[in-house]
Amino acid sequence: CPSGPALLFAKSGRGKEEGRRFYACSACRDRKDCNFFQWEDEKVSTTRLAAREEYNRNHQPSFTHRQNVERYKNFVLLPLSKRRFCQECQQLLLPDEWEEHSAHQFLCDISTAQLKSPSQLLYPLENKKTNAQYLFAERSCRFLLDLITDLGFRRVLSVGTPRLHEMIQSKASQEEDFRVRSLLLDIDFRYSQFYTEDEFCHYNMFNDYFFGGEAARETCRKFLCQDNGERVIMVTDPPFGGLVEALASSFKKLMAVWKKTEKEGHNNQEMPMFWIFPYFFESRILEFFPSFSMMDYQVDYDNHALYKHGKTGRRQSPVRIFTNLTPSKIVLPVEEGYRFCALCQRYVSSGNQHCEICNSCTSKDGRQWKHCVLCKKCVKPSWFHCNNCNCCALQNHTCEKTDAGCFICGKAGHKRSTCPSL
Repeated sequence: CPSGPALLFAKSGRGKEEGRRFYACSACRDRKDCNFFQWEDEKVSTTRLAAREEYNRNHQPSFTHRQNVERYKNFVLLPLSKRRFCQECQQLLLPDEWEEHSAHQFLCDISTAQLKSPSQLLYPLENKKTNAQYLFAERSCRFLLDLITDLGFRRVLSVGTPRLHEMIQSKASQEEDFRVRSLLLDIDFRYSQFYTEDEFCHYNMFNDYFFGGEAARETCRKFLCQDNGERVIMVTDPPFGGLVEALASSFKKLMAVWKKTEKEGHNNQEMPMFWIFPYFFESRILEFFPSFSMMDYQVDYDNHALYKHGKTGRRQSPVRIFTNLTPSKIVLPVEEGYRFCALCQRYVSSGNQHCEICNSCTSKDGRQWKHCVLCKKCVKPSWFHCNNCNCCALQNHTCEKTDAGCFICGKAGHKRSTCPSL
């Protein structure tokens, strides 16, 4: 489909065996955005295949990446009064294109500063089921970049983190002694208008697909494998509605490219990585990356109403950094209330108190959690132990767990993710 190779899914019903398997779009979970559907065992007619190829061709961008690079070179040579950006088409306009966009809204006098901050010029794609393009707030972006440089990394593979990429690019062009370089991999092709083929690759992180083919994949490989004693780290901020399994598969493939070219002695190492995701996905991420641990730092976003730092209780940002780096090396800002726990050997939030029974700072959401002797673990402060459910839950919850079984086999005692029939 237009997003590259489809993923294989399975329909399943309560108490039934795994249902019929089908292919669907890897990036769009809503059929309105991409209606690709094909049963695994379906024989597709030549007519339908031709129609599909025609549909895919029609959904390609107007210009190639190379053409966009040439257009950008011409655009920056224009005087300020002739630099226009079409807001409806999300496109930089050259003077001979003004006429065909005359009925559209556009911005005039596009400055060099605006061209170096495309994430602020472009509209964020906020469809939660497809792009969910929430952009780091200045605070989080600056913290990440300072952390990366303090840890000694000089190359950053920015997978779906356009704002971090542009901050690195901007500092590199302004400061002579700034040595960090970045390569942006993103599904948003609009960025090809502002970056060369060595700075941006059109990429789908749900199926490890480079739209630019082998040339783009080679660009990524070279970036990961240049060895001038410079360390490389991957930083990724996927859409939170995305399938963790598909994302983990792609990230492992990128890590394998790095590992293949590492020198002797690095065989057992993983490529360093920051995966930015909500804390409630912790168990899923650890399932695929057991070496990862979750940091307490709250990542916040400019264009998200809820994911803001500094709010209290349940209104705090749930987004955290998962990493395979040694937790004690991730220094969190003391001025924001983070402190070092000598027992856990990591920085924790001010409300995260060390539990002597769990022997860990157990809070996930910034509030102080309490230990439940019956559950044998710490739980949220608003939860109480329910004897019917035999676990902690909100006080006014309905005891559904007593008769609700697994979605796959219908039996009680386990969830779908741990079903032996799966």
